[in-house]
Amino acid sequence: MKIAISSSGQDLYSRIDPRFGRCPHFIVVDTETMDFEYIDNESSAIGGGAGIQSAQFLASKGVKAIITGNCGPNAMTTLATAGIQVFLGNTGTVAEGVENFKSGNLIPAETANVPDHSGVAPYAGGGRMVRTGGGRGLGGAGMGGGRGMGMRGGGRGRGGGKGLS
Repeated sequence: MKIAISSSGQDLYSRIDPRFGRCPHFIVVDTETMDFEYIDNESSAIGGGAGIQSAQFLASKGVKAIITGNCGPNAMTTLATAGIQVFLGNTGTVAEGVENFKSGNLIPAETANVPDHSGVAPYAGGGRMVRTGGGRGLGGAGMGGGRGMGMRGGGRGRGGGKGLS
């Protein structure tokens, strides 16, 4: 049987990534032979629908089960429609996840364990949202060099523009 594990790395000793749709890689394992391939998750950085895209991609690869940490409701619906079992709340290495699956120690999830749209695309500030101000000069259309102040700041620009009149 082919199963996929959300992974932070490219081999069986990589850590299970807790994010389904936004994990950097999937390790697809044949549980009969333990042959595996790693696949870069091309949906990890898209603005929305990463879980759905990832689910559709893995279904096209013939995967019958997913081992991950978290999964949202839209991805769960897509996986259920494709007949793919989902095992949530997993940690440790990919190899440990496969062994737990083969030993029957995992229980399939019936519902998502995170709310809709809980995944966020990576931001340019080391994982935190950065806002930049546009800034306007007095009396004209200045090109402000605004500084973002995190999620709470207004990103006030300091415009040095010269008026056009």
